[in-house]
Amino acid sequence: MNYSYITIEGCIGAGKTTLAKRIADDYNGKLILEQFEDNPFLPKFYKDQEKYAFPLEMSFLASRYQQLMDQLSSQDLFHEFTVSDYFITKSLIFARRTLEKDELSLYSRLFNIIEANLPKPQLLVYLYSDIDRLLSNIKKRGRDYEQDITGEYLRNIQEGYFDFIRQQKNKRILIMDTNNVDFVADDQVYEKMIKLILREWPEGTHRVVV
Repeated sequence: MNYSYITIEGCIGAGKTTLAKRIADDYNGKLILEQFEDNPFLPKFYKDQEKYAFPLEMSFLASRYQQLMDQLSSQDLFHEFTVSDYFITKSLIFARRTLEKDELSLYSRLFNIIEANLPKPQLLVYLYSDIDRLLSNIKKRGRDYEQDITGEYLRNIQEGYFDFIRQQKNKRILIMDTNNVDFVADDQVYEKMIKLILREWPEGTHRVVV
């Protein structure tokens, strides 16, 4: 394993949790999964984004920070590396797309304080799927509170990720286009993705079509 800390990212419905779980199982990795299902603001947000955006983003920031501090602060002798299904910066990416200007100003100040204290992943993997594919995946997994998600909202969030990636100069980022494959059902596709992820990538942004 070339990396001690890998993060799998992507828009809602991209399959990041599924991939992170399988990598951890297959390669003896410590798994960190985002804890979002217990967030009381999430179902409310999808019904009324304007009203619940700020409490939602603040609660996510607090829970993500606490989880990552707990999980990454000490050495794990039983696992060879750590893989997570989110990157703390997603907090700021979502906030930039959902918060009003004055709310974002306060949020950004808090985020910068928090983010500076956390370890950074050696590799950020971004799973790219187009909006129709994302909507299909969301529908298939059947979470009630996600069924009101619109293509416009997903497009907005995905653009936020792209804006972030374009600004990065000293991070190691691998964008994997998974539009035409099913890495859950097809083991050959999964193995191809693993070989790409395990390569020793130089710093910068790298794009591959799976």
